[in-house]
Amino acid sequence: MTEIRHDPVAPTRTQWLAPGAAIDAHRHDDHQIVYAGRGVLSVTTGAGSWVAPGTRAIWVPAGTPHAHRAYGGLDLHLVGLPATENPLGLDEPTVLAVGPLLRELIVAYTRGGSENSPDSPERSRLRAVLLDQLRASPQQPLHLPAPTAPLLRAVCDLLAADPGDSRTLAELGREVGASDRTLSRLFRADLGMTFPQWRTQLRLHHALVLLTEGVAVTTVAHRCGWSSASAFIDVFRRAFGHTPGAHPG
Repeated sequence: MTEIRHDPVAPTRTQWLAPGAAIDAHRHDDHQIVYAGRGVLSVTTGAGSWVAPGTRAIWVPAGTPHAHRAYGGLDLHLVGLPATENPLGLDEPTVLAVGPLLRELIVAYTRGGSENSPDSPERSRLRAVLLDQLRASPQQPLHLPAPTAPLLRAVCDLLAADPGDSRTLAELGREVGASDRTLSRLFRADLGMTFPQWRTQLRLHHALVLLTEGVAVTTVAHRCGWSSASAFIDVFRRAFGHTPGAHPG
């Protein structure tokens, strides 16, 4: 993310992105809510990646350089909010749960016209209810932080290339020239999570992409390193609120 485009106003609109399409790094002076009504969306910043299927939205604070990527055909809904209006009190990207009511509010509001146009009384009321629902939306731990320590980056690159790699931290450490104790400390200090937690997040991100591409659940479980399909289904359900078989492909 070397060249950052500056778009002062975060527009409120809908946008279609083809599978694999991307929106290059940019930033807004406004906050933005990014929601994929179809497909899987990833938002990447210098601090890592956030991923969201149709039951999740991503909050992007004002001034945050970020890029979007589509997995599967993406029905993208963007809601811009002034920097002075932060209903969530969040200063970093965050994944939020999207229930049926919030989903319909986002879809209706983004299809109702540009935020640059004055709001009608009806649209203002719709926006107020949308913000109320946002405040009540649980935050979801679906952030895959990016390592900065060189040794840690080497380990994470190995796993990102093959999320199904089942080697222990000690075995990975031997390949990069570090002890498991050193790497374990780096995971906590640099990424704020343990090695198993980070690897699970990586595997969940990869699983979402494969499911969107229509890969069978059993195959996804194998490719992402779970010991069985049932183990994968259990972790996926706890993370996303539904089974991988119910995930739209």
